[in-house]
Amino acid sequence: MERRRHPRVPLALSIRVSSIDPEIDPWTGRPFFRSSQELCANLSRGGAFIRTREPFAAGRRLLLELALPDGRPLEAVGRVAWTRVVLRPAGSDDDATGVGVEFLGGVPDDLARLEELAGNEPAAAARRA
Repeated sequence: MERRRHPRVPLALSIRVSSIDPEIDPWTGRPFFRSSQELCANLSRGGAFIRTREPFAAGRRLLLELALPDGRPLEAVGRVAWTRVVLRPAGSDDDATGVGVEFLGGVPDDLARLEELAGNEPAAAARRA
């Protein structure tokens, strides 16, 4: 049974992920921010699965920056909904570890492009109107 509200599109896009809220270093107790280049494995109007070897904690707010297949940049704010860590032997390809991110907001035109990419025809028709 599918629980997602929005259809997902499998793809492989480079995505810059930056923490908005500071994390706390467990050794020093000091706050820090993270920014890294990762791989977006699937995408929808509602969110994305981002492959990363160092997942962010659930609930963490993120700034997401990527270029959609049409080449135009997209920025959105998201929240880590869930984290998946798959333990594998060292050196193996780990393509299942990552985070599910729910989009919280973004530029309306960017979000409309996401709907078009996911094949949501009503959104495409509304944007043309």
